[in-house]
Amino acid sequence: MQMNGATSERAYLDHAATTALLPEAAEAWRETASRVGNPSSLHAAGRASRRVVEEARESIADDLRVRPSEVIFTSGGTEADNLAVKGLAWARPNRPRILCSAIEHHAVLDPVAWLGEQGRDIEWIPVDSLGRVGPEAVRERLGDDVALCTVMWANNEVGTVQPIAEIAAACAEAGVPFHTDAVQAIGQLPVDGSLPGLTSLALSGHKIGAPVGTGALVLRRDARVVPVVHGGGQEREVRSGTLDAAGIAALGVALHHAVTAQADHAARMVALRQDLIDGIVRLAPGVIVNGDRAQRLPGNVHVSFPGCEGDTLLMLLDAAGVECSTGSACTAGVPEPSHVLEAMGIDAALARGSLRFSLGCPSTSGDVDRVLEVLPGALERATRAATPRLRRTT
Repeated sequence: MQMNGATSERAYLDHAATTALLPEAAEAWRETASRVGNPSSLHAAGRASRRVVEEARESIADDLRVRPSEVIFTSGGTEADNLAVKGLAWARPNRPRILCSAIEHHAVLDPVAWLGEQGRDIEWIPVDSLGRVGPEAVRERLGDDVALCTVMWANNEVGTVQPIAEIAAACAEAGVPFHTDAVQAIGQLPVDGSLPGLTSLALSGHKIGAPVGTGALVLRRDARVVPVVHGGGQEREVRSGTLDAAGIAALGVALHHAVTAQADHAARMVALRQDLIDGIVRLAPGVIVNGDRAQRLPGNVHVSFPGCEGDTLLMLLDAAGVECSTGSACTAGVPEPSHVLEAMGIDAALARGSLRFSLGCPSTSGDVDRVLEVLPGALERATRAATPRLRRTT
């Protein structure tokens, strides 16, 4: 099903940053928002609002194969990650160590680093040149002094998919809580929230066609967590605050669509992705495709163009009608090379010449054709602009 927002004039290939609102999700939001009612109130309007919330919770639980009581609604993936990372660590004050992969999104990376500033011992789990976290690298670091291990399901920049089932199993054997940021995985890959050893899982609504400001943390019922936000005691007293019934209704609809359409969507994205990779490699023989070519998000194409600046190439492509990114939208405009590419051992100069094209539901072969049409000219201009600077620095 096509989402709103696709145009024939411009090629939008930044769906990993955000994607268009699903029409059915928009309708669910409008229908719920048109009625007054606080889900915490006991009168009829409140009960009706609560019913909407609980129906969405049950739908999400079914789609992710977890219990409804394990779905905690949040304002998005960042809050869900913060709640899991801080909450699980704070609940285990006598366990000083935290294990975290070196390629996490900043929604995980920054709270982990902050806990380090508060006195926790942080161990960064390395990745190989393809951005993969080895289960053995996790297993050898586990111990009864570890409060938390966190590894993302799939990387938001280079698209590499991690062996989450094996990592979760290793954590279970060691008795260590395991959190995964599944923001990029939902709707792209089969995601099972009931995996043995999986303590918590974060998801974000605006990546799957729900409104910005919606998300959830799947939290195992017996997990000990200290709340980040205190107040009215909503959501098992784990996440206080008045529930956004309209946003939650839209999230339930969008997630159900994403999960049920996942296999067909992935197959179509893989075909488009391969056409885009093949075309880029043909037009720019020196280009380097980053990430695992096989275990990869279906719509992710991350490439490095030697001899040019990614920011310059990005703006030239934008002027030509192609919208992509240099990496995570949360770090756009940051001059330093990506920490993900650095962890993979990619040279800083090459890392700065990288772009991410991410396909989504509205993407078509026309979008791929548009990229391949304008890329040669943009690449020539970007390389020419970078040459004087490169000469001055050598």
